[in-house]
Amino acid sequence: MPKNNRTPGVALAATAAISLLASACTGSADSRATDDPNARTTLTFWHGWSAPGEVAAIEANIKSFEKKHPNITVEIVKGITDDKLNQALRAGGSNAPDVVSSFTTDNVGRFCTTGALADLKPYLEKSGIDPSKTFLPQMARYTEHEGRRCAVPLLGDAYGLYYNKKAFEEAGITAPPKTLSEFDEVAKKLTKPKGDGYEQLGFMPSFQGYETTFEHYASQFGVEYFDAEGRSNLAEDPAAKALLIWQKNLADKLGGHKKLEKFRTGLGDEWGPKHPFHTGQVAMQLDGEWRGRMATDADLDFEIGAAPFPVPDDQVADYGKGYLSGTILGIAKVSKKQNAAWELVKYLSTDTDAVVSFANAIHNVPSTVAALKSPQLIDDPLYRTFVDIAQHPQSAHAPSSVNGGAFLLTAQDLGVRHESGREKDLDAGLRKTDAQVDKDNEQAR
Repeated sequence: MPKNNRTPGVALAATAAISLLASACTGSADSRATDDPNARTTLTFWHGWSAPGEVAAIEANIKSFEKKHPNITVEIVKGITDDKLNQALRAGGSNAPDVVSSFTTDNVGRFCTTGALADLKPYLEKSGIDPSKTFLPQMARYTEHEGRRCAVPLLGDAYGLYYNKKAFEEAGITAPPKTLSEFDEVAKKLTKPKGDGYEQLGFMPSFQGYETTFEHYASQFGVEYFDAEGRSNLAEDPAAKALLIWQKNLADKLGGHKKLEKFRTGLGDEWGPKHPFHTGQVAMQLDGEWRGRMATDADLDFEIGAAPFPVPDDQVADYGKGYLSGTILGIAKVSKKQNAAWELVKYLSTDTDAVVSFANAIHNVPSTVAALKSPQLIDDPLYRTFVDIAQHPQSAHAPSSVNGGAFLLTAQDLGVRHESGREKDLDAGLRKTDAQVDKDNEQAR
């Protein structure tokens, strides 16, 4: 399930988590665990899932692990936020977890550089596991930072385009758009104004909308966030400027920032049955694989389709790609039971039956190559669209950063200012954004 939507409240929470994690000093990187993984022991596993079905699914996998490792008992703590996780990793002590998962993929760089999570390379080598071959390569890349692997993927998320088939049919649209110019025309055609609002909006492009963030758009444009020296590169990358211009132009075509914002603030909750895509208020939605299951549970009165999100017209050869994210799994550096903890991490992240059953249960994308090929993986066409997006060679997550996801929030802020018309000089805004990102990264080192 997604945990990267950057609405203002989430942005503040993410910033706080990054700031807290920045102060973490949790031991030297060359320490070695000495515990006996075959001895009777108890591990503490912290995770963020809270929905009943999700909690039941991870607990089922833990029970399967305990059957295979009868000497290890796992105590599970659910619903853990990144704030609480970061505090525990910083403080250590007897109440700290041994194994942790996080939905904030953007924080991998910070987890690795602070030493909050143990280096998994020795454990992977000891077990004969090559991350680039075992895991989907795109997911393997977003769980390491500058050659240091402090996490492994535990299922993933792929983003694409959901569309209301009934609205498409009524508008005479026969297929989902592949390029952004086609997408703009479809979004306009599907939009039905009503008074100072909308009876139906073709697409909500706002940077404060559900999942329509700079980061998610950037994957379609192929934005290069940093140059070879690690400095922010947005002002020098034509793709970043093209993204911001396209987004604002589409917002203007659909009624303008003020009208869209007024409509947006009256929409239903992202995680409830009144999501605007469910209610038909919005005809197309950028979202992840979980939305298909949620739409089914909402018992919609129309059929939905799914396709890759469109790409810029000059990148049509790369159509099929999308933004990737996912849950990460690691061992707390403060843990005194790292060898036993590795057995749990290895099982949850690489055992094919465990990965497939968990993916099927919570409707996420498998993170191992073997699981993606498994005949046991659900074959729902909507879901399979996102499995295909995840495997596209150009699908990717944003690069890891020493300052976690702070650089993405800074780019997002620029997008909000530009969309609203408060940033009059886009080139100057991009340069200011680069300067702020570089300053923040330098302070985080």
